[in-house]
Amino acid sequence: MRLDVWLWAARFFKTRALAKQAIEGGKIRIHDGTGKPAKLLHIGDRLRIARGEEQFEVDVLALAAQRGSTAVAQACYRETEASRTARMQAAERRRLAGAGYTRPPTKPDKRARRLIRALGDIDAL
Repeated sequence: MRLDVWLWAARFFKTRALAKQAIEGGKIRIHDGTGKPAKLLHIGDRLRIARGEEQFEVDVLALAAQRGSTAVAQACYRETEASRTARMQAAERRRLAGAGYTRPPTKPDKRARRLIRALGDIDAL
């Protein structure tokens, strides 16, 4: 089975095109090596998947050529325990980093936007 098709069927990416871009961009590693979108995937392969800020390390348990429900997709792989704990810790760090920030209640008005732009121009000099 093709790697890009499996990543799409296992619901790591919304489209095959996004899966292909990730593979070509080096975001997907098979047994710590790079691959092509048409690389054949086998049961037992270990994949490292970088999707945004999330890092997954999964073992392939089944090959699915069609995209199905979430339950079917999750049956195709098993995430390693180390990967799961690292992902949870990173999510907690991101949550705590943004804990002190509060969004303004409204958007800035025209005058405030001009002032913000003017301050940005000062920093560029």
